[in-house]
Amino acid sequence: MKKKESNNFAYIDGANLDKAIKELRWSLDYKRFRIWLSEKYDVKKAYIFIGLISKYKNLYTYLQKSGFTLIFKEIIYDGTGKPKGNCDADFVLQAVCDTYENKF
Repeated sequence: MKKKESNNFAYIDGANLDKAIKELRWSLDYKRFRIWLSEKYDVKKAYIFIGLISKYKNLYTYLQKSGFTLIFKEIIYDGTGKPKGNCDADFVLQAVCDTYENKF
């Protein structure tokens, strides 16, 4: 019997992932992470939802070259000057659209 090919998607909150990695004092090789997602979970498309800050353009290029699809969110700054991108609504909307369009 032929195994049904899966078409899994990953939805990643870039800020939360970055914060967790920093709290653990780890470093993450995003290229290897993307390969792992593909090999372990058969992820065909991996979205990273991330705030758009011009000084991180090299990071964005690296993530795209590593195989991620970036969904940018305009950022705002809180009272202390810390950037906030709040991608939650975009995250949910993308998953709903992909479900509705039967993409995965």
